[in-house]
Parts: sequence; structure tokens; C-alpha cells
Amino acid sequence: MRNFFSLWGILFFALGFSQKLDNIQSGEVLNYRIHYGLLNAGTATLSAQKTNYRGQPHIYVKGYGRTTGAVRAFFKVEDNYESYINYRTGLPSYYVRNVQEGGYTQHLQTVFNHDSQTLILTDKEKNSSRNMKSVKGVQDMLSAFYYLRSLEQSELKVGSVKKLNVWIDDELFPFQVKVVGTENIRTKFGTINCLKIVPQVMSGRVFRDKEGVTLWVSNDRNYVPIAIKAELAVGSLKASLESYKNVKYPLKFAK
Repeated sequence: MRNFFSLWGILFFALGFSQKLDNIQSGEVLNYRIHYGLLNAGTATLSAQKTNYRGQPHIYVKGYGRTTGAVRAFFKVEDNYESYINYRTGLPSYYVRNVQEGGYTQHLQTVFNHDSQTLILTDKEKNSSRNMKSVKGVQDMLSAFYYLRSLEQSELKVGSVKKLNVWIDDELFPFQVKVVGTENIRTKFGTINCLKIVPQVMSGRVFRDKEGVTLWVSNDRNYVPIAIKAELAVGSLKASLESYKNVKYPLKFAK
């Protein structure tokens, strides 16, 4: 169960290269309810705030996930993710993964140098740092999500495929996402027209197969994730939008 709630980061990543983050409004907050089978398993929150990092305009994104209820009683999770994303390039400058999942903990910090295509990875628990090679346009698990949301509508039409490299923990993984269609999804707010997106992910360790995750995002300029479903090696994980505020454009409801 160690990777159970690492999933939320992967799921919310599952969305590569904008010139700026105009579609993200400072103060935006997205809250999700997560179910594992029939159990109310946890919550996840994403928030975005404009700020400055090393003298340049950035968006500071924070992701927080935790188990709740009966699931928390036998498997406590407190996952914190942070990313400072350059507002002009859409690329991450600084990334933090600080998690507690049952008896497993990890606290990693990554500083990106996109000019030299290198990064500095610091393990706060081991009090160690190392320089590592990277690739052009690398994203972290949070910045990848906001990167996709800043694409033009012509770039996310049905049939389009986007490829990107994502930094996860202490490794670089190639991902791709495909827009496979549109679908109306019922929510507590009403029925929302969505793009149906299938990210290709690693199979075996967590997911049942390479296309075990399906993501529905609002078919408007916000591209807000409305619902997510993941077929796991054991059972399934579902997430749905519980509340939202300060999204830049009105959500597009089906007529």
C-alpha cells in the first residue's frame, strides 16, 4: 500500500509546453473527494498563487492529499507537494515532495536549471544532495498539470497526443496523454461537458496496465479535472471535483 496515495500526484499530473500561465488565476483552489472502491478514502487539494521566486514571476502551486475515515484508521497518509513554476516559460524552478504514507516517509527537494539541463536533488531525510542530468522541457508532477491547462484549445482536440518528460521522486519518466473523445459528466454542480483523456503510465507496480487511468477535464479554457478513474493492481481509485473557486473562466455546463 506504500504507493496508494502517491497516485494522487500522478493523477493530477496527467495532463506539455506553454509560453505562460495566463489561464491560471491567482487564488484558484480545486478540492477533490477520493474513493477507493466503496470507501470514502481521502481528499486532495490543489491551490495556485502568483509570487516571485529568485526575482522572477512564478506561480506557487501546492498540492495536499490525505486519507480520511476508515482508510485513515489503518493507513495514514499526509502528502505535500509544492512547485514554483516560471510564469513566462511554464517550467518548474523548484519542486518539493514531502510525504508520509503509512510507515514510509520521503522528503525530496529539486532545483531545476533548464539552461544547462541539470538539476540538484536534495534528500532532506538523508541530508544529502547530488547533481543530476535532466532533459529539455522537463516538468515535475505539479507543473505538468498546469502546463497542459495552458495549451490552446486547438492543441487539445480529439485525437491529439501530447508527450512530456516528468520528474517523479528521483527519476525521469516519459509520459504521453491522448484526447480520446468528449463526454458529459454529472457533478454536484450540474452536468459538465468534458474532454476524455487517457494518459499512458507505468504498469505493474501500481496500475493494472499502461492505460489504466482515465481523466475527464472541463471542455473549456479552464481544463479543470472533473473526474479521474484509475484501475489499480488491486481495486480502483476514483476522484471527483468536490469544490472550486477563483477559476478564471466559467465552467462549461452541458445544455
